[in-house]
Amino acid sequence: MSDPLSDVVRLLRPRAVFSKGISGAGTWAVRYTEFGEPSFCVVLEGGCRLTIDGHAPIALEAGDFVLLPATPGFTMGSGDTHFHTRIDPHAAAAHTTDIRHGRPDGPPDVRLLGGWFLFDAHDPALLASLLPALVHVRGRSRLSMLVRLLGEEADADQPGREIVLARLIDLLLVETLRASGGEENPPGLLRGLADARLAPTLREKHARPAHGWTVEQLAKLAALSRSAFFDRFTRQIGVAPMEYLLSWRMALARDLLRHQDASVGEAAERVGYGSLSSFSAAFSRYVGMSPARYARQPA
Repeated sequence: MSDPLSDVVRLLRPRAVFSKGISGAGTWAVRYTEFGEPSFCVVLEGGCRLTIDGHAPIALEAGDFVLLPATPGFTMGSGDTHFHTRIDPHAAAAHTTDIRHGRPDGPPDVRLLGGWFLFDAHDPALLASLLPALVHVRGRSRLSMLVRLLGEEADADQPGREIVLARLIDLLLVETLRASGGEENPPGLLRGLADARLAPTLREKHARPAHGWTVEQLAKLAALSRSAFFDRFTRQIGVAPMEYLLSWRMALARDLLRHQDASVGEAAERVGYGSLSSFSAAFSRYVGMSPARYARQPA
């Protein structure tokens, strides 16, 4: 049976571009301006206060994991202080050495591992369907285990350190996404997969993207009326059923053309288009260029 979460993560091809240790002691606060790239923070020891633009402040503690898919501006520090050091995240990302905030000497009050992801598949619609604007996970034993391993690996100077850190961060990402379903989270794929009525329709769309799906067929799979299914899907996923299907088909087509050396005709057939002209028109509207031109772009 198809696993939509694995399907999407596989297409996104996440990789940790950069990670480094961050610590603080005494009274301190830093203000990061908007970054835009997906970033993460793992609290290894202690705690601090995080205030992300547009969200209520969060008191972070050891074992917490925060993921920001399109990192806005934020303030982090030892407490509620209006005095902070401004940091340009683009400049900071170029430096790989660990960072110390506040009192420079003595043991830290908080230790974190922070960094940012790059996704090889640059598909904003697909990314938005998967990731809420803010993910904050606490109290997950598997996640805590990964955080502990990350901390041990970050502290050690062992051969292959960067490869191990990258793989652990990938696992952290997937485990965090698993923990982010349910009604309390923003609309998206994860919330839809937690809905017993909608999950079968999502699995079928992912398993058979070339099928000529209609809203009526999908509503039948969900055991709902057409209008009830349409409203529920749109509310839980954030987009209409056929809009989601289009985004999934186009994500697959992009992967086939860019990474699997498929011809335009093969890609069209595998995502459910009976003619090259209709596929090319749909692809061009969605991506902004023809499939042939897209296939020629460097990966």
